[in-house]
Amino acid sequence: MVQPHDLPLGTADGGEEPYPEKSPEAREGPCGLHPDLGEATAGEVLAEYLHRQATGFLRSLRLHEESAGSAESAAVAAEAVRTMRRCARRVSAALRVYRPLTDTARADQLGSELAWLSGVLGRERAYETRLDRLLGALHRLSSVPAGAAGTDGSATGSAAGSTDGGASGPPVQRGSVSPGGGLGIGAARAGALLERQLTLARTRAHSAALRTLGSARFHAVADAVAVLASEAPLAGEAASRPAVHVLPPLAELAHRRAAEAVEALPLTRARQSYNGEAFAHTLVVDGELDAAWNQVRLLVRLRRYAHEVLGADDPALTAASRALDRHRDAAEAASAAAAAARTPRIAPATAYALGVLHADQRHEVEAARFSFGRLWRPAASAHQARPAGPDRPAQEQEQGTEAAPVAFGAEWGR
Repeated sequence: MVQPHDLPLGTADGGEEPYPEKSPEAREGPCGLHPDLGEATAGEVLAEYLHRQATGFLRSLRLHEESAGSAESAAVAAEAVRTMRRCARRVSAALRVYRPLTDTARADQLGSELAWLSGVLGRERAYETRLDRLLGALHRLSSVPAGAAGTDGSATGSAAGSTDGGASGPPVQRGSVSPGGGLGIGAARAGALLERQLTLARTRAHSAALRTLGSARFHAVADAVAVLASEAPLAGEAASRPAVHVLPPLAELAHRRAAEAVEALPLTRARQSYNGEAFAHTLVVDGELDAAWNQVRLLVRLRRYAHEVLGADDPALTAASRALDRHRDAAEAASAAAAAARTPRIAPATAYALGVLHADQRHEVEAARFSFGRLWRPAASAHQARPAGPDRPAQEQEQGTEAAPVAFGAEWGR
């Protein structure tokens, strides 16, 4: 069932979907074409977007039901789950950002349920990606000669100035770590420990996903999405006004929330290469700082989805979102290494290897922050991102109705 499904997030989204290489207007994605504002009303544009996402969700659900349970079609089932999650996230985000145009009771209920579903279905892939990342890093670190390691125990090959930010090195077969190099037998034992712990977590996540897909709660969500495919939960006078007057200000509000969250980050230090900020604190402080960066990731993703409704494309925003996904992956991998190091009665060599692995992943956190600091454009806005047209007004007033306050629950964590 829920097998290798990338949340896209090669990212990262272990958690997000693959990012588009072209403008959304130029291609048909897994959940359909993005609408053009044109002469349409705000309700028509939003409804078209929601219909396409809901149709993509239902099509993927049907494909998953037809292919699940067979080893030959496991890849098809995994891709179906990926697409379901992508469409669910976009519907939830659109209902959140453009809440003033909707029947709030119905929209809030459906949006929160879709966010919950996306979170549950993404956990198995998250654990799988995390294990692959950590074993790959161990393989790379244990292949480095003993004299090539940095004084802090991390490999010098991880640079804060890297724009890649992901664990590098050749693919590694699970359970096999090079016995040579600076870490020796400790790396092999650390890899085995991580594999036991994360495989167990992945198995539990897989079981939870299976229970979810067979639950009454999921079937209620699927029924609501089926209704959404033909009838969007629109309400209020704003939905009947021209889209060009109504939608961009709401997308602009999503941008401002993301920009305000970014301003609270220590970007000045993050933009300095090799600044050491990502591993200069205790584990508790690191966790608090990582949470702030993760909140920014969610807000930037919300803004990116809001702009999809407008048919807009912002390559810089996409690249910045990639960097935040890499940050999330590296931070979670570092936390997993630290948790494994706290296992009782492990050998000193194993603990040392896990410490080196933790430091390496914190270097990757630093690299992702550095990349984001270079890519983020605080001046970018909905007005700059959306396509210009003859009906675009010179000045647009923000809607009097407030959008939903942004408070992400645990289901929005990936």
